Amino acid sequence: MRFLRKLMIGLGVLAAVPLAAQGPVQQIAAKPAEQTPAVPPPPAGAAKLDAADVEAWLDGFMPYALARGEVAGAVVVVVRGGGTVLQKGYGFADVASRKPVDPATTLFRPGSVSKLFTWTAVMQLVEAGKLDLDKDVNTYLDFKIPPFEGKPVTLRNIMTHTAGFEESIRYLISSDPKAVMPLKDYTREALPARVFAPGSTPAYSNYATALAGYIVQRTSGESFDDYIDRHIFAPLGMKYASFRQPLPAALAPFMSSGYRVMTDKAKPFEIVVPAPAGSLSASGGDMGKFMMAHLNNGGVLLKPETAKLMHDYKAPGVGPLNSMALGFYEQWVNGHRAIAHGGDTEWFHSYLWLFPDSDIGLFVSMNSPGKEGAAGAIRSALFHQFADRYLPGTPKPGQVDEKTARDHAAMLAGHYVSSRGSFTNFMSLFGLLGQAQIVVGTDGKIAMPALDGLSAGPRDWVEVEPFVWRDTGTGERLA
Repeated sequence: MRFLRKLMIGLGVLAAVPLAAQGPVQQIAAKPAEQTPAVPPPPAGAAKLDAADVEAWLDGFMPYALARGEVAGAVVVVVRGGGTVLQKGYGFADVASRKPVDPATTLFRPGSVSKLFTWTAVMQLVEAGKLDLDKDVNTYLDFKIPPFEGKPVTLRNIMTHTAGFEESIRYLISSDPKAVMPLKDYTREALPARVFAPGSTPAYSNYATALAGYIVQRTSGESFDDYIDRHIFAPLGMKYASFRQPLPAALAPFMSSGYRVMTDKAKPFEIVVPAPAGSLSASGGDMGKFMMAHLNNGGVLLKPETAKLMHDYKAPGVGPLNSMALGFYEQWVNGHRAIAHGGDTEWFHSYLWLFPDSDIGLFVSMNSPGKEGAAGAIRSALFHQFADRYLPGTPKPGQVDEKTARDHAAMLAGHYVSSRGSFTNFMSLFGLLGQAQIVVGTDGKIAMPALDGLSAGPRDWVEVEPFVWRDTGTGERLA
């Protein structure tokens, strides 16, 4: 059972054991920095995005959401322009001692949000002329990634998750400090099979990101950890951040414990073996500094043209749905484009969103999956309610006539295999057993139960154009 549980965590499926709720939790707010005055005007009907309004809104949302979901603690950071609007801790970094979350110093594990730092490092080296996004990555390696159908892997493929690697749970996450592997060893030993032609199929890959981190290491002549320390953390003044595992002694006292639910025992520090893909530990305040750099055309990290290339790129191949920028997910809400990345370890669950056109950033991290995977629903609700309050819009989707919608729903119904999966080893059995299913109700509408837990409310999928469905509650789309 333990193996199966770790497997499902590794593939991004959260599970939680329901336990009794605990009493009220503390909150710590940090004083916001003075905002840069030159920010875009708010959309019509938007609430004023200032510390007082954001804090009042968050205080009405987060304590109840955490208690309801039995999540031990969280940090939320909102930035705009060159300043922090609000950074605030909720709940506990350590439940046993009732140590509250400090947004400036308490370290959380942002999981795959770490990838944005690796991608930023890659783009710094592209900017310096040391890397080319479209060259065969073997140019930069001391071992060979075999071609697939005669085509090599490029950094552009890697940054858009179209390198074609299958999923692997070997060397993924562990509670044993001895699991740490040098990138030189990891990239060779954990090399997964290629199952898609490069550039053809989105298939998320932690291995590919670690490979990019190894390329940063080899190209720069510095260890990956040293490179991030010197070229990202130091310029931004990120003093409460590290990719190193285990944590440096100076930072260890600031690390939040991780929990299954808030009444459970604290869990050991997690070792993320493909470190550039997810080993970051960072405070909310320091994550705010990283968001502000990207919102300010790369800040001290990147030239404006490099940041624009990274943020505005649209990877082809997913039809009418959200695309990938270079390293960032694209998300649309209320007619506003966000670039974002989520992250999950076994115990920590996080998300970072940037709205470049509105100069706004939002980050949340929680130290427990909570009851029935509550953390996923909490961060989804936070994103959509934040957008409804501060970035309202009036998207006007069309609607397909009822008969056509019923016919199309019937055609869509069935079982689906995720492109992020195992196809050539024994793990492929779990892909067959765990296929996502789309069903059709008596009302002729589709339902996809696998997505229900990722939303704070019921899904209502309406076909808005031929073979494109939109959830009326969140605006998310299926095709």
